Amino acid sequence: QVRLVESGGGSVQTGGSLRLSCSPPRYSTNQYYSGWFRQPPGKAREGVAAIYSANRATDYADSVKGRFTISLDNAGGSFLQMNNLKLEDSGMYYCATQPGGYLPGTPLQGNLYTDWGQGTQVTVSP
Repeated sequence: QVRLVESGGGSVQTGGSLRLSCSPPRYSTNQYYSGWFRQPPGKAREGVAAIYSANRATDYADSVKGRFTISLDNAGGSFLQMNNLKLEDSGMYYCATQPGGYLPGTPLQGNLYTDWGQGTQVTVSP
């Protein structure tokens, strides 16, 4: 099992920005999905953004479209640029990856991913 490591979380005021990073999964294949998920306090985990390595196709939750950007670097590390942060963006953020070129569902479904990080906390305050 691949172990991922997130970084970049922290505390920020509304309207601020953070950039989250996730270590490369180092699969033997260059085809994989990389996603970011979050779990607000007392709520269920939700998909935020995902990217497919082969063509850099992206998916975003409606709540973050236009504010968050997911990307991959050449090493396969994943990044989530979060701008114009809102109170409701607070939560634990996790990165996840799934090898292969096919997902039996939308890339924002966390149950389709097998490799996860431990999470990084994002706190947005007024």
